[in-house]
Amino acid sequence: MHNDNLYKGFEVELFTGSQNNHVGVSDDIEKTFSNFVKEPDNRNVEYITNPEKDYKVSYKNLLEPRKHLRQWLSNRNLTIIPSSTLCFKHNNVFQRSDKNNIYHQFIEDKYGISIATSSVHINLGIDNLDKLFAAIRLVRCEASLYLSLSASSPFLNNKITNNHSQRWIQFPKTPYKVPFFNNHENYIKWIDENLKKGNMQNIRHFWSSIRPNGPRRPHDLDRLELRICDYVSDIDLLLAITALLELRVIHLFENMKTLDPAVNSKFSMDQLITVCDQNEIKAAQSSLDAELIHWRDGKKVICREWIKNLLVDLSLTAEKFNMVNLLKPIYKVLEEGNQSMNWIRQYNEGLSIEEIMKYTIEEMIKTEEGSI
Repeated sequence: MHNDNLYKGFEVELFTGSQNNHVGVSDDIEKTFSNFVKEPDNRNVEYITNPEKDYKVSYKNLLEPRKHLRQWLSNRNLTIIPSSTLCFKHNNVFQRSDKNNIYHQFIEDKYGISIATSSVHINLGIDNLDKLFAAIRLVRCEASLYLSLSASSPFLNNKITNNHSQRWIQFPKTPYKVPFFNNHENYIKWIDENLKKGNMQNIRHFWSSIRPNGPRRPHDLDRLELRICDYVSDIDLLLAITALLELRVIHLFENMKTLDPAVNSKFSMDQLITVCDQNEIKAAQSSLDAELIHWRDGKKVICREWIKNLLVDLSLTAEKFNMVNLLKPIYKVLEEGNQSMNWIRQYNEGLSIEEIMKYTIEEMIKTEEGSI
């Protein structure tokens, strides 16, 4: 670990159920485990890790709650379902975890089960506000790359979709149009306006690929929150994606005049909104095979090649921070495909969605049991 590493924390959403059905028990989980909280739909539950600089500590913090939860679930003949969407057959009834929560009532009424998805939110600690908003601009321009590495939702309601991240296709991004923020004051003004207009119910009701975060939003901010990633069951891959994100942000801080899209893009900030939104949809549809538009020069580039080029650009920084080995799982994904691509291949070879999930769950358990 390098002294200049950033603090990293994770918000991990999970689906619970059997090996062929989604079963909502998040209310019971929250009552049993102090580090788990329920989501609006009872089939979802979330745990949050403490911010750490050390990746080995983060690995332990990501693994242990999952192992404890799995033991509790196994005593009830339940498990963790690794898909980021409701992959098994289900009806469209929203399963409320808290019938007295007014915000949950609003979510159910407005969005229904489109919000019943699971993901991993990656938080990077950045307490310098100018650097924070520059990082948010750059990472938003490249958010589609992180989605493509993490994609794990090609199935919905026991059917294959045409998407690698059905989660990001169906998730109701809110507000519909999010600008590129020039600075903190610009962000505060925008938040206040959207709250007054009713576009957002509260400060938490800002659902985009990336956003500023902190102890008292929108005024006190101390971290970047990347929200676009599907649920990643492979913790080594999740930490590799995080390492790529961290290295990219560190690289930005060393090259602010050349890597901030506000300074070095052929597009205006308004044009970049459209470019990035389109890239995210294309990545959700085809992930690593998607043809994207580069924020810098507007040229078309295949997502897989963009990530390869990014790894080359970051190689010296990775060596400096002793993070080369952390990135290895990304090379494997680029060569062998992400979770969705592998599941789609297995489905096309004749396996059912239930069989695919059963196999993946078994692999998750083996990994957990083999971890220190």
